[in-house]
Amino acid sequence: MERTIGIAIGIPQPWGAELDAARASTGDPLAALIPSHVTLLGPTMLPVSADLDRRLDELLHSVAEQNAPFSIQLRGTGTFRPVSQVVFVALATGIGECEQLAGAIRTGPLARDLAHPYHPHVTIGHDVPEPALDDVFDRMADYSARFDVDHFTRYEHNGSGSWQPIRDYALRG
Repeated sequence: MERTIGIAIGIPQPWGAELDAARASTGDPLAALIPSHVTLLGPTMLPVSADLDRRLDELLHSVAEQNAPFSIQLRGTGTFRPVSQVVFVALATGIGECEQLAGAIRTGPLARDLAHPYHPHVTIGHDVPEPALDDVFDRMADYSARFDVDHFTRYEHNGSGSWQPIRDYALRG
């Protein structure tokens, strides 16, 4: 039996609701199921195992212990088109810290190769018609938000399309 996990930095309120609304405005059916976040480890299939859960917790606690809290500044929009039909809000600060966390997380039981280079961002449109992607790209071009990051979260896909938070890992470095 397998399950799908992911590791992310959730976007705090009120910015999370603003970004969720922007994604929903595109008609993206996943907008209601996936809260705004910066991915550190994308969807990863793993076997269900108490031993593996213990090893994951040890790894994630260790990563959190070695990394200090930091700030993220979101500013403006970007896109991965034509490679993938994604529009996102870009990080202006916090990129290096996210890269460091993501790299440290993708070790041990979570070691994996990436299909594309890691690029921290907040998705606001994904696999919707081009006019909707163009519209959200333009509407959110002047978006700006700044917040402090003091933890990251392990999520598990619940099988009905949504992601459930399993555990937070406090940054203490």
